[in-house]
Amino acid sequence: MRPGGGIERVASPLRGMVQRFAFVLLIGAALTMLVLSKTGNLGIERLRSVIFEVATPVLEVLSQPAVVANRAVDEIKELFFLRDENIRLRDENERLRQWHNVAQNLEQENAVFRSQVSARSEPQNYFVSARVIGDAGGPFIRTALVNAGAKDGLVTGLAAVTSRGLAGRVIEAGRRASRILLLTDLNSRVPVVIEGSRYRAVLEGDNSDTMHLNFLAAAAKLSAGDRVVTSGHGGVFPPGLPVGVVSSTRNGTLRVQPFVDYDRLEYVRIIRYDFPQPDEGLKGARQ
Repeated sequence: MRPGGGIERVASPLRGMVQRFAFVLLIGAALTMLVLSKTGNLGIERLRSVIFEVATPVLEVLSQPAVVANRAVDEIKELFFLRDENIRLRDENERLRQWHNVAQNLEQENAVFRSQVSARSEPQNYFVSARVIGDAGGPFIRTALVNAGAKDGLVTGLAAVTSRGLAGRVIEAGRRASRILLLTDLNSRVPVVIEGSRYRAVLEGDNSDTMHLNFLAAAAKLSAGDRVVTSGHGGVFPPGLPVGVVSSTRNGTLRVQPFVDYDRLEYVRIIRYDFPQPDEGLKGARQ
């Protein structure tokens, strides 16, 4: 027989009884305090305040391990996230290095071909960065106000772009501020070209979150995901500016999702683009 076994057999039921009695006593005390608190007794209110004052630091101390554990778990999650992000960025950096080498080779090859055919190079672009200080978004007009104007060389008609692509064009140029007509505005018309097939069209806004293509050749076959860029025709915008992707081709309507997120538009770059002009000799010959 194990020593102390008889005492344990006697104490075990007694301990269980005490625990059940304590549990019932706590429930009864809580209900009593709840009922007495409804009577507006000042003594009960003071007693509850004293209990709160005593229990608060105790609970605060007891909660510290849980707080520390939660912080430790968050830090571990952050470390795993940073590790995965570091791996992703390394892979992306490696891909960008490869594309950088490809771009350099293509640039050199393009320069050789241009020199052989005496191709005229495109005019150089100049950018003026500006911050969006207001917008007039609504059901009937979609424009943005920027803090750059005529003193910075801005005139009407210049293209406004972001790091993602074309955002709109300047329609008013004051001395210190200008107004940008966004691509999604009902009055916006932009000559574009489908990047893969090279079909030309006119991109029109309709005050919704997407635009639609008009004047597209009947033989054009487009699919969702086709990139749309500016064509440069008509001297409106420089060629090759990213605009968006075809998002829907159903019901005979071709919708284009813009690259620019207009809900998060904060900064734009205004392109000061010098469009090619006919030479004087060519003008005289035509006359």
